[in-house]
Amino acid sequence: MIVQDILSELESVAPLAYQESYDNAGLLVGNRTDEVAKVLITLDVTEDVVREAIACGANLIVAHHPLIFRPLKSINNATEIGRCVTLAVKNNIAIYACHTNIDSVANGVNAKICDKIGLQNKKILSPRANCLTKLVTYVPKQHTETVLNALFSAGAGCIGNYDKCSFSSDGVGTFRANEHAHPFVGEKNELHHENETRIEVVFPNEKTNAVVANLLENHPYEEVAYDLFPIKNTFPLVGDGMVGDLPKPEKTTDFLERIKKIFGCGVIRHTKIIKDTIEKVAVCGGSGSFLIQDAIRSKADVFITADVKYHDFFTAENKIVLADIGHYESEQYTKELFYDLLMKKNYNFAVQISKVNTNPINYI
Repeated sequence: MIVQDILSELESVAPLAYQESYDNAGLLVGNRTDEVAKVLITLDVTEDVVREAIACGANLIVAHHPLIFRPLKSINNATEIGRCVTLAVKNNIAIYACHTNIDSVANGVNAKICDKIGLQNKKILSPRANCLTKLVTYVPKQHTETVLNALFSAGAGCIGNYDKCSFSSDGVGTFRANEHAHPFVGEKNELHHENETRIEVVFPNEKTNAVVANLLENHPYEEVAYDLFPIKNTFPLVGDGMVGDLPKPEKTTDFLERIKKIFGCGVIRHTKIIKDTIEKVAVCGGSGSFLIQDAIRSKADVFITADVKYHDFFTAENKIVLADIGHYESEQYTKELFYDLLMKKNYNFAVQISKVNTNPINYI
């Protein structure tokens, strides 16, 4: 296995196209073509983590938070970032960050949080718009199934829990081939009428190149007519936060105590307890204050997140219990998520979760 093989596996679940504009996910240090013997998984990249990778023989570090987040003017031993980069390069260790892209997918960070809490009926709290494309093309009727299957194999036609979704309608196409053409049907310099099927399929934007490539490869015509339309609908499988239901109502204070144990919180900062019981729970790993109103609109009883500022607590307006459990605490199980993703198949490399506690915050 080489570095790129592993990155492709991670990006098949969390495409880099889903990262926020401010983010810096991706391969930050190292070469895509290097062979990988062992992968070390961590939430943050620190000097201790890089030294752990050296000690255990890992030549790829997969982290949630990017080591390099803002532009660097220099790389030297004066900063921890510089020391980490220098150590990694000297020891041929690649560093990869999978950050807001894995925050944004339906089976990502927030789904892992929901699973730890035991939530059912999970769905994205704030689905993202403009993530989808519709392709329309025209195919000779006898080739409809061949082209459809090619589009499906490239990832087109998946809607929620359904796949191979499409719409087809019959019509008549016309064209005239000039003397330089090699027409599949019809004669040169003669107007031809062909019974065709109009095919429509929808797919995530990041699959556009693969879908179009399969279309062109499997369509019988020399010149393929197709249109790509941006879809403004929200995409229920991509977005921010998540909301779900508890199997049965829990007393609010008992629920918060359970959250404290699950996430090993030193403390939970929360707003006034306005309901005796909790049934619906909204979550967002990391800094989730921007989703407070979405959590209220979802009718959640409590919103579990982190990095809530003083004035943001007021925005709960006694409509929801807002609970700040800590940034590291909320995202710590992302390490398990990466581990599970990489262990799905029998790869020829080892995967190890870092033993270094990178949480910079302590409680007394």
